Amino acid sequence: MTKGYFITGTDTGVGKTTVSLGLLRWLRDRGYKTAAMKPVASGAQFIDGLWRNDDALQLQRAATVQLPYELVNPVALPEPVAPHIAAQAHGVTIDIDAIVETFHEIQTKADIVIVEGVGGWKVPLNDTDTTANLAKRIGLPVILVVGIRLGCLNHAMLTYDAIRAAGLPLAGWCANIIDPDCLRNAAVTQTLKARIDAPLIGMIPYRENATPDDIAAHIDLTGLL
Repeated sequence: MTKGYFITGTDTGVGKTTVSLGLLRWLRDRGYKTAAMKPVASGAQFIDGLWRNDDALQLQRAATVQLPYELVNPVALPEPVAPHIAAQAHGVTIDIDAIVETFHEIQTKADIVIVEGVGGWKVPLNDTDTTANLAKRIGLPVILVVGIRLGCLNHAMLTYDAIRAAGLPLAGWCANIIDPDCLRNAAVTQTLKARIDAPLIGMIPYRENATPDDIAAHIDLTGLL
C-alpha cells in the first residue's frame, strides 16, 4: 500500500507548506516516487482559467509525480479566509467525499503521498466537517508542524490531544521556528519533546526565504519509513 502523511499544524501560518516541501525534497533525494496534495486552499488567484493557490503550485512542482493541478488542489477558493467561509462566499460547498476519492486516485500513482491540510486541525470545512474529519477519512498517519513562538505550547498540546482523540497515529512532529525573537526556543522545543509521544523529525531554524533544500537538511524521516 502507498505510504503517506497528513501534514497538519498548530495554526495557520506555522509552516505546513514549508515543511511539506522539505519532506518532498528529502524523499526525492532518496529515490522515492512522491505525489503531493493540498485538498483545500483559500487565497487563490485566477490563472489560465482556474483558481490556483501558490502553496499548492509549489507542492505540485516539488513532487516527482507531476499531477494535474485539479488533482493536487481540488478545492481552490479566492478569499484568504477560513475555508468554509471562503466556500460560502464563492457559492460552493466543500465535499469531503469527493476529496477522498481524489486522494485515492493520487494514491495509486506514487510510493508516498504528502497531503497538506488547511489551517489548523479543527478548522471547519463545511457545516459538519473539519480538517480533522478529512484527515480521518483519508486515514494517513499525521505529522504535526509546531510553529515555535510564544503561546505555542498550549496550541501544540491541544492539537496533540485532538489528534490522539481522533484515533489517528501521530507519526512525528516538527519544530519550526517562525519567530526569530522567541526567547528560549530550545527550551520550548524540549518541553514539547518531553510531552509529545512521537518522534521529533525536524528542528527548522528561522530563515527567511528558505528553500526546500534548506528545510530538508533539518529533517529526518528515516525512522518512519
